[in-house]
Amino acid sequence: PPPPPPPGDVTIIAAGDIADCNNTNDDATATLVDNIPGTVLVLGDNAYESGTKTEYDTCYNPNWGRSKDRTKPSPGNHEYQTAGAAGYYEYFGAAAGDPAKGYYSFDLGAWHIIALNSSLSVTAGSAQEVWLRADLAASTRACTLAYWHHPRFSSGSVHGNNSNMQPLWQALYDANADVVLGGHDHIYERFAPQTPTGVSDATRGIREFVVGTGGRGHYGLGTLKANSQVFDATSFGVLKMTLSATGYSWEFVPVAGATFTDSGSGACH
Repeated sequence: PPPPPPPGDVTIIAAGDIADCNNTNDDATATLVDNIPGTVLVLGDNAYESGTKTEYDTCYNPNWGRSKDRTKPSPGNHEYQTAGAAGYYEYFGAAAGDPAKGYYSFDLGAWHIIALNSSLSVTAGSAQEVWLRADLAASTRACTLAYWHHPRFSSGSVHGNNSNMQPLWQALYDANADVVLGGHDHIYERFAPQTPTGVSDATRGIREFVVGTGGRGHYGLGTLKANSQVFDATSFGVLKMTLSATGYSWEFVPVAGATFTDSGSGACH
């Protein structure tokens, strides 16, 4: 296994749109996860087709399930094809939070990490948005990362931008959050730091990664959005991020046989 990160640094491994019993791409990405110590964030649509308990047990558990004890999950729209995402909440148990909410937060090293549920209401004034603002206000950590399924910004050909997610970005932006992760479009994309409306903002902007590369399949490039810095629709893989006291570095780790990669670093606000 790789050497552990320096003291004080923590590692997260993230991807969404993962497990499908009809292919082995999820087995290949799970092998990557096996070899990277750290906390695993799953970004929704974790078990196809409908996130049933059986699909979690038979399609997700044999591969990504090997890291279940270090996984902090979030649900996608496919989970909610099963009423109340019941299979998802049964499989992950307490780690998924209150089944009526599915959003929760935790601290990891110098970072505050927030898992949100983009299949519930995220409008300004909704229970989730009100909770998010209170959670951010209560945080004592210098750096903040949030993740959920439907990305605010995406150049993927199937879904693209989800402008209804703007209230979440606004709450995070108001609190000087640093990084957002999403999935939904089956692509990898990295954006420059930007405002809730998509204006480049090097000072306070949030950097978003779309990591819908867990194994289900690939979508193409749609309209390339403003502030998109890197786009790939060819490689399955995971995003590895090292979170330090003052910033973060990232690396897209492709599955065996794939060649695309991406890396860089940023500072916390």
